Order: sequence, then C-alpha cells, then structure tokens
Amino acid sequence: MMRALAIAAIVTAGAAGGAVAQDLAAGETSYKKCLACHAIGENAKNKVGPVLNGLEGRKAGTVEGYNYSAANKNSGITWDAQTFAEYIKDPRAKIPGTKMVFPGIKNENEIKNLWAYLSQFDAQGKKK
Repeated sequence: MMRALAIAAIVTAGAAGGAVAQDLAAGETSYKKCLACHAIGENAKNKVGPVLNGLEGRKAGTVEGYNYSAANKNSGITWDAQTFAEYIKDPRAKIPGTKMVFPGIKNENEIKNLWAYLSQFDAQGKKK
C-alpha cells in the first residue's frame, strides 16, 4: 500500500512538473507576439518598448533608458499577475495614454502562460 502511494506521488509530481514546463513553453510561444517591440533575457536591450526583465514586482515606467509616456510613468502600477492580465487584454484601457499599440491578448490561459514565461526572468535577465 505504501509503495503504491509513493508511486502515485511520483507520477503526480512528474505530471505537475510537465504541466509547468508546458505552460512556460506556451508562454514562450505567446511571447513571440511581443518580440517585435520587447526583449527579454541576459542581453536584452530596449526596443520600441522597454525590456521585460524583472517585470514581476517592478513599478511601471521605471526601466532605465526607456522613454515612457507620462501616462505609464504616472500610472502607479506595480506589475504582478493580476495587473498584467488586466493590462495585456487591452493596454490602452488599463493605461489611457500609453504609447503601447497592441490589440491585446484576450485568452485567459494564454495570458497566464505568458506571465509565467515573463516572470521567470530576474532584473538581469537570468532565469530565477
């Protein structure tokens, strides 16, 4: 009986680990929609939009060297999963006056996967 429970626990843990990896892979695929304007990773540089390294917990409008709109700088937003989800659905509705021209991502699962992918990068672009 104990052996069966141990095997079940290992199988369950393996399945959960696979789901996380799948979410990150799906998030990375979704990130391709962002790639034209944003960079992420160790050698990321600002493009049309700011780098996305260290997004989780970062105050909006604070990436050094990026020229933000006043609306973004003054939004008072600190990025977390919920705020990101609200923003990425319709950036101009969340921050009226933002320079970000993007139609948004409406699919909740895609948003969660994208957030999982983005939030794994620290401020230096290294995976946590």
